[in-house]
Amino acid sequence: MTGIGVPHDVTPLPRDELRRARRSVALVFLAHGAVTGNFATRIPWIQDHTGISPGQLGLALAFPAIGASLAMPLAGRISHRFGARTALRGLLALWTLSLVLPALSPGLYALCPALLLYGAASGMSDVAMNALGVETEDRLGKPIMSGLHGMWSAGALLGSAAGTVAAHAEWDARLHLATAALVLTALGALTCRGVLDLRSAPEEHPPPRFALPPKSALLIGAIGFCAVFAEGAGLDWSAVYLRDELGTDAGLAAASTTAFACTMAAARLAGDKVVARFGAVRTVRAGGVLAAAGGLLIVAARHPAMAMGGFGLMGLGIAVVVPLAFAAAGRSGPAPSQAIAGVATITYTSGLIAPSAIGGIAQATSLTTSFLLVTVLACGLVPGARVLRVPNRTTAGSAPAVTGDLERS
Repeated sequence: MTGIGVPHDVTPLPRDELRRARRSVALVFLAHGAVTGNFATRIPWIQDHTGISPGQLGLALAFPAIGASLAMPLAGRISHRFGARTALRGLLALWTLSLVLPALSPGLYALCPALLLYGAASGMSDVAMNALGVETEDRLGKPIMSGLHGMWSAGALLGSAAGTVAAHAEWDARLHLATAALVLTALGALTCRGVLDLRSAPEEHPPPRFALPPKSALLIGAIGFCAVFAEGAGLDWSAVYLRDELGTDAGLAAASTTAFACTMAAARLAGDKVVARFGAVRTVRAGGVLAAAGGLLIVAARHPAMAMGGFGLMGLGIAVVVPLAFAAAGRSGPAPSQAIAGVATITYTSGLIAPSAIGGIAQATSLTTSFLLVTVLACGLVPGARVLRVPNRTTAGSAPAVTGDLERS
């Protein structure tokens, strides 16, 4: 389990430089999300190209989460060694370039290690950019994390839109993903120039490779688990669901991923204001109701439009859960980074379980049955939201709670 930290450098910075850092880290989130969006829309092509079954696809889609979980502990040490900006630049480039690997795989035995490397790059860059996002938020003195996650979802939306066009035009995914990888690598290199350049003090010890999470993080992590399970199901399986269960063509099937990413992006971009008005608990409870309603629409769908509406509602309902879970973990006890690390590991475990669980259930029964499980987990957000009601903990010079009024319910 990894801590999510950056090198400590508390030198005050001018407001203009902080605003530039905020814009830059937001674009990093955008580029990171665009990789996921491009990949998700070409999963049906990859399945056809490799000739694998739904169960085998579910197995293969577990490998990105395995790779992420194994590699995340390295991110803190890389940042400690090279500085936060240089580390993020390198790790983001590794992630964007890895986009092409799955499409180059001729079969299952090549696809699994390709997705393992893809996931490792994703996990390390994810840790690095979230750590810089938290540090930027602290220095600005106002909440930005929901908006940053909104930029990630916007990137996933843009990536899935590009993938939808490519799938509709019947482009070879190898050409499409190689082009996207080059464009996003260039974007990442440019935007990383403006993020905070934090470096460790000479006497500071490297972050520990492993740290047990406090008990306070476990229940909060369970909420994140439910949300990430539904998110992984929507991103990885929505296109396959429309194609296999409803008989749609590749272009329309890929558009379902776009609908899912679109509602998540909109909700996260508006999330800071919504949570400030209604509180984290009410927001997550309402989101659980919307996500469960979306799951029921998907399961009952007999027409593509109905299923796409269901995926849209599900994306809207789960959008702000993960940012709120990280924020709640950060003020749930005396060791914020350790608690956040625990929640991160639990959510990545959800990402590990979701693809294989859905694929395995689909192999034994159907994808419709798989999404019944997703709907049940979404229902769990309604009673579970109360764990986000934790005392507001701030320190001098720190940012206000990103979750708004956590005491309201």
